[in-house]
Amino acid sequence: MRKLKNNELGRITVDEFKSVEKTPLIVVLDNIRSLNNIGSVFRTSDAFLIEKIYLCGICATPPNKEIHKTALGATESVDWEYKENTLELIKKLQNENVKVLSIEQAENSTKLDVFHPKKGEKYAIVMGNEVKGVQQEVVNASDLCIEIPQLGTKHSLNISVTTGVVIWDLFCKMKL
Repeated sequence: MRKLKNNELGRITVDEFKSVEKTPLIVVLDNIRSLNNIGSVFRTSDAFLIEKIYLCGICATPPNKEIHKTALGATESVDWEYKENTLELIKKLQNENVKVLSIEQAENSTKLDVFHPKKGEKYAIVMGNEVKGVQQEVVNASDLCIEIPQLGTKHSLNISVTTGVVIWDLFCKMKL
């Protein structure tokens, strides 16, 4: 078995990315402090044709060399926008018929493995701050809380890992 070279991978260009049909999924970053995490979310979002990323609150925005280190150019392909207030943004998205899913450990949360997105629905996943998680007021306003089942001793996963797991799971379920 031989590893493929980059030019053998058949990837699309940034212009082609802009015009292809996107996965009906929006990522909302709620006060993410690590620029490496932000860049990683951009890169994952590029890989799975995510429609848009919203950077909220204290999130840094491109262009930024620290974001670029992990995004590797995905800030050029994935649409993004800065919004100061996460709660106002999710209310706006809900008014546009987007179902808002906070990714958080909460009472009565739905486990990711049993959640099935409805065909024809558009979803926004809200990813929370590395220390405090998704703001409680945002959790309260969300349509649903989704939780990744975890079996070890740690309380949580890194936000970039969590985002990757959730995007991959929803992408697979939406493509069925």
